[in-house]
Amino acid sequence: MNVVIVESPAKAKTINKYLGSDFKVLASYGHVRDLPAKDGSVRPDEDFAMSWDVDSKAAKRLSEIAEAAKGADRVILATDPDREGEAISWHVLEVLQKKRALKDAKVQRVVFNAITKSAVTEAMANPRELDMELVEAYLARRALDYLVGFTLSPVLWRKLPGAKSAGRVQSVALRLIVDRELEIERFKTQEYWTVEADVAAGGDPFTARLVKHEGKRLSKFDLGNETSAFAARDAVKAATFKIAAVERKPGRRSPPPPFTTSTLQQEAARKLGFSAQRTMQTAQKLYEGVDIGGETVGLITYMRTDGVQTAPEALDEARSVIGGLYGKEYVPEKPRLYSTKAKNAQEAHEAIRPTSLARNPGRLRLEGDLGRLYELIWKRMIASQMESARVEKTTIDLDSADGQTGLRATGQVVTFPGYLAVYEEGQDDPEDEEGGRLPQVTEGSQATVRSAKADQHFTEPPPRYSEASLVKKMEELGIGRPSTYASILERLRDRSYVRMEKQRFVPEDQGRIVTIFLEEFFKKYVEYDFTADLEDQLDQVSAGDLDWKVLLKNFWADFNAKVGELGQIGTREVIDALDESLSSTLFPPTPDGSDPRTCPRCGSGRLSLKPSRTGAFVGCSNYPECRFTRPFGPPDAEGAETGGDRDLGQDPATGETVWLKAGRFGPYVQLGEGEKPKRSSLPKGWSVGDMDLEKALRLLRLPREVGLHPEDGQPILAGIGRYGPFVQHNGTYANLPNVEEVFDVGLNRAVDLIATKRAGGKRGGAEQAPLKDLGAHPADGQPVRVLAGRYGPYVKHGSTNATVPKGADPAALTMDEALKLLAEREAKGGGKKKPARGKAAAAKKSPAKKKAKAEA
Repeated sequence: MNVVIVESPAKAKTINKYLGSDFKVLASYGHVRDLPAKDGSVRPDEDFAMSWDVDSKAAKRLSEIAEAAKGADRVILATDPDREGEAISWHVLEVLQKKRALKDAKVQRVVFNAITKSAVTEAMANPRELDMELVEAYLARRALDYLVGFTLSPVLWRKLPGAKSAGRVQSVALRLIVDRELEIERFKTQEYWTVEADVAAGGDPFTARLVKHEGKRLSKFDLGNETSAFAARDAVKAATFKIAAVERKPGRRSPPPPFTTSTLQQEAARKLGFSAQRTMQTAQKLYEGVDIGGETVGLITYMRTDGVQTAPEALDEARSVIGGLYGKEYVPEKPRLYSTKAKNAQEAHEAIRPTSLARNPGRLRLEGDLGRLYELIWKRMIASQMESARVEKTTIDLDSADGQTGLRATGQVVTFPGYLAVYEEGQDDPEDEEGGRLPQVTEGSQATVRSAKADQHFTEPPPRYSEASLVKKMEELGIGRPSTYASILERLRDRSYVRMEKQRFVPEDQGRIVTIFLEEFFKKYVEYDFTADLEDQLDQVSAGDLDWKVLLKNFWADFNAKVGELGQIGTREVIDALDESLSSTLFPPTPDGSDPRTCPRCGSGRLSLKPSRTGAFVGCSNYPECRFTRPFGPPDAEGAETGGDRDLGQDPATGETVWLKAGRFGPYVQLGEGEKPKRSSLPKGWSVGDMDLEKALRLLRLPREVGLHPEDGQPILAGIGRYGPFVQHNGTYANLPNVEEVFDVGLNRAVDLIATKRAGGKRGGAEQAPLKDLGAHPADGQPVRVLAGRYGPYVKHGSTNATVPKGADPAALTMDEALKLLAEREAKGGGKKKPARGKAAAAKKSPAKKKAKAEA
């Protein structure tokens, strides 16, 4: 008997079908051991000895694996073909050896880049030993992450109230986001103008821009105001032009290489709107196997790779498919061979591609995310082996008779689409493209200006990072590894160090403070070059060129000494140092030259950075006599006016003044000045500049009564809470899709939302519009609806959901067909399960002590 060990049950199920009856495939369900989340799991004083704990769930699975291994002739470790896969195999082997489960069994390691019958069979025929250099690289990374997390995080808790954790790579990624935000805040907008003219030279008109004025070539800011721009425009109108030069250049656009982990995450973010984590979870399913016509098949190659090279047989298949689908003219003379340019690239695996390009995404009809991501991977691979696109670039230069004024028109047209017929790579922040086709003109011919205009522009700050552009930047700098990016970005969100706005990363105040703290006191360890150099050293460990414990000793000596130095500095000194470091951002020079730190309310206090459990803010030194505060950030930031409170007018009902104020948690409105005045924070998306008395009173009157519920006569309220706008009745909360609906939601809609929530609607979600409303169920009168779900359309009745069969049109479903589907689902145990009897309630645990976490 041969026992094969893989990570996941999905992978085990697929591989099991490819191997004979003398193979038993078992899953470890990922990592089976980890460093305990407590001090002493890595002990530098004991030559970096490490203690490992077996996860409680993994213990049972390891016992099953050990039991199977005892009677096996061979134990085959078939985990993923990368560092993490090698580590899982090592952990499993260590446990089996401790359990003395191997006896005379031969232990072998096999790897395959795709879960197909041919790949698995070939791997089984070519086993190898466990790669201990890869394992040691894993041990070094794990120890580094633990030592940084468990040493630095407690320092943050003591010195920065409200800080949560720091990590070796996490903190550097956060710094990228914070640095970009500071760059945006410091950006000074500059005005500039452009002049364009509609020109004709015996044929169709075309647009040309002014490039020379008063005999001088124009740079971007030469026309810096309306006066100079209008003068240039008038010069164009007054001049007579001739065609000075016509240049037509043929060009070629080559296709991008097939996907790596990083480029897949970037393109899925741009084209599909997927987060890095969503992309990797979907890719994992495609790799491990999807049911196709009753057979489970791995549809793509391994999805954690830095390589862009492709197996020769895949190149041959791609060329064959391209010729069949698009024609021979789309097949280049030779296969395209790519090499990786990314910093620190490890070329252990080939690029991400379909295991068979003959599986056209249109014919597979995969559902939801699986179908969309597979189509992206298929198109990218096909495009990478297609002929280049051919373009023609045209430039027309026009000169005035006196040589003082010059115009230029540029255009580009595609003369042969090549790979563009299938795929065009997305851009994070696309620039204006060149114009289209220009008319045929003759050099030396006269040109007439039909009209001219001057347009005003302003320079814009660099954009915030999207997931795609941040992943790209991290890869360019050599920070971390693409396989870890998804978890790093997710962790930053989970720690509330960043938030997403319009698919862009915005640092929260706490994230900014943590970053400034680390730059001030641990500058070396959040520098991009230092982090990239550490990755280089870890690669040297995996290549066998550097001892992993030497790497750890060198790192720990300096890092531990730095932590010891900071321990001697008091919290007040830390805050003062941060206040000084942030001075130019928090307190920039004022236009009138007055002290930017003078409190705008009391006039005598001094503003400075203040810490709190929920984040930093700016406050007055005369507290508690003066309670002026404003949010962390520049004084002209949203809700942080230096002018203090704003009188919006009087409430007609009470006669009290309604104030707009800036507090440590952001802007808010307040009614009167009593001991406990009514207050309401401005909802997300509401601008301080747009606030008036009417808007303020609407907020202050929340929660409002929508009406009485028809079933019990109890009031239904609408308001804005911690998780956004809602309607509420007798303890049931249902979220509203936007803030505006709080003020105008009617009774019928509110009743429907609450009913949907009580019937099992998703927490925090508003009512989902049905694809089809079939009417009331004949048994209980509850609605029967056809809804669109994550995995396809389904029928909903109460708490029972029944999937609509593949190929069936959900819009054509009848009530009888729906009742049959619901009955079949209920017969299989559908709907909410009743709690099992006789189970004692779990004993209430005492609160756990706060623990540091080792962050990547």
